[in-house]
Amino acid sequence: MNDGTLKIFVGYRVQHSKLYEPTKGGIRYSPDVDLSVITALAMEMTLKCRVADLPFGGAKGGVICNPREMSPDELERMTRRYTFEISSMIGPDSDVPAPDIGTGPKEMGIMFDTYKMFNQRAPYANAVVTGKPLTLGGCSARLEATAQGGVCILDEAVKQGHISGLTSLKDATVIVQGFGNVGFHTANILHKDYGCRIIGISDSKGGIYNPKGSNPSDVHNYKTDEKNEKESIVGYEGLDTLATDEFLTKECDILVPAAKETQIIGSIAADLKTKVILELANGPTTNLADKILSEKDVYLIPDILANAGGVTVSYCEWLQNKEGTQWKIDAVNSLLREKMTTAYGDLVSTVKSHDVTTREGAYMLAISRAMQVVKDRGIFP
Repeated sequence: MNDGTLKIFVGYRVQHSKLYEPTKGGIRYSPDVDLSVITALAMEMTLKCRVADLPFGGAKGGVICNPREMSPDELERMTRRYTFEISSMIGPDSDVPAPDIGTGPKEMGIMFDTYKMFNQRAPYANAVVTGKPLTLGGCSARLEATAQGGVCILDEAVKQGHISGLTSLKDATVIVQGFGNVGFHTANILHKDYGCRIIGISDSKGGIYNPKGSNPSDVHNYKTDEKNEKESIVGYEGLDTLATDEFLTKECDILVPAAKETQIIGSIAADLKTKVILELANGPTTNLADKILSEKDVYLIPDILANAGGVTVSYCEWLQNKEGTQWKIDAVNSLLREKMTTAYGDLVSTVKSHDVTTREGAYMLAISRAMQVVKDRGIFP
């Protein structure tokens, strides 16, 4: 550490399925990281890649730490050590990490550099991680990818008349829980490109509610202003601070959980007043809440489809790194929209064929595709 002391950090890397290789999944820096969470997220990545029809298996990694309490130098040293410890597992054709909560392009650049130092002659070594800075072969659409993919699915659901009482995104009211990369870009895209009214935004320190709507860019500028010692949206324009249960249960057309797991529990689900939930966080809804939402006829766009835009654009970055080329943003966005709309169409067909919920349909679609891979490959020996 910067003060000269030594500190041991516990880290994990889990590969869930090698039906396809490389495996693929983010790196999370958070105090909440543990083996069970990382394992569950690795399995979810397998399902996500099958729903989106991407040639990856599922993986996930993380380190138990609080990056907000660490200096840039401490984060770099920890990232390099973590990369070294998992270096025998990762590689462009074996396992490709990416950003998750607490990490971003800077950490991915450090991971690539560390890997390269020990693999000097490795071809297309920058394909070992995705979500890198553009100078290292990153993809220009990566930061907005998860949000863009989720909004694409939401738009399709509205256009096809699948959401009762919502015929257009224009003037639709939106509440976004979580104002990190995914939450901000989702709110911004819905506000700027679709004319939605963003009436609620929250981060880890509380939520704000404005029935007239807030401009996500202005809220983001307030949060990131160096004069804002709280580094939070709390206090924006003097709006009252709301607790999670009060914030989530405000009436809206679209609810976007974009924070962490298990945020929508049974007691909150019972009081929700929304037409559709776009799950951009991983596993934001508990099993009990899921059942309640189904009974309330709330249209659910499940996480393994809704947030698959991130890994889809990571696929584009991985491909361009292996090709030694740089894709134009229009080509990336075109592939993203094609993949997401096709996946949504496949989900709708599965739901109709088997008369199941959208979440059940997403799992059925993913598992059936994984089973087909097993059948086609056969069992060895």
